[in-house]
Amino acid sequence: MNQEAYDQLFTRIETLVLHHSPSGVEGEVDQYLLSRLQELGVEAWQDHSGNIIAKIPGKQAGAIAVTAHKDEIGGIVKTVGSEGRLEVRQLGGAFPWVYGEGVVDLLGDQQTISGILSFGSRHVSHESPQKAQQENQPVMWKDVWIETKCTDEELAAAGIRPGTRMVVGKHRKRPIRLKDYIASYTLDNKASVAILLALAEQLKAPVVDTYLVASAKEEVGAIGALYFTQNQPLDALIALEICPLSSEYPIQDG
Repeated sequence: MNQEAYDQLFTRIETLVLHHSPSGVEGEVDQYLLSRLQELGVEAWQDHSGNIIAKIPGKQAGAIAVTAHKDEIGGIVKTVGSEGRLEVRQLGGAFPWVYGEGVVDLLGDQQTISGILSFGSRHVSHESPQKAQQENQPVMWKDVWIETKCTDEELAAAGIRPGTRMVVGKHRKRPIRLKDYIASYTLDNKASVAILLALAEQLKAPVVDTYLVASAKEEVGAIGALYFTQNQPLDALIALEICPLSSEYPIQDG
């Protein structure tokens, strides 16, 4: 990949990463995708399951689809407690020890509020419950909370409630480059959505109708992709996905 193409890909991924899209609350990235596809002059729409679909008409009968999910993992508010503290639980495969303490964004019905994912003081004795997290066990969602320093009235006005989604804050979400690599939160699966947009830009008159599907709610059961494939006859489907590099999987880096 030449430098210009790499720069364009990095910019596209960065833009997508900075549009929040926790499973089921994906409106921020939805608006961006629909706007971008409209700019490209591509027929596009959102279906009843929340998928964003672009259709590139083909020259012959038949249809294929290329999918990449647009939602991301995160957390979901369980309890709005006193003094602006919130209890959260996982949404998809999210773990607090992966995020670490730091800025998170709470996507309220009326306003996005930032808070700090907090684990408690580390300068403690063996009598403190935090000591076990240092020496014996991983930090679990039941052990952490979010500090907002907001009053009950401020949280209510923002629409922060049980069910509100939590994601890594934009304050620390911006991708960085490591030579030819890109390091970022939510590359699963914003990197693949970037490929979908590149296809929308470049694909002209394919052999058969080609559907580019930014699918919804994948992290909680592939709900959007299931809905699309049940309602659209296809001859083949290609799913773009970020795969783990681990000894139990026969996947080669690069």
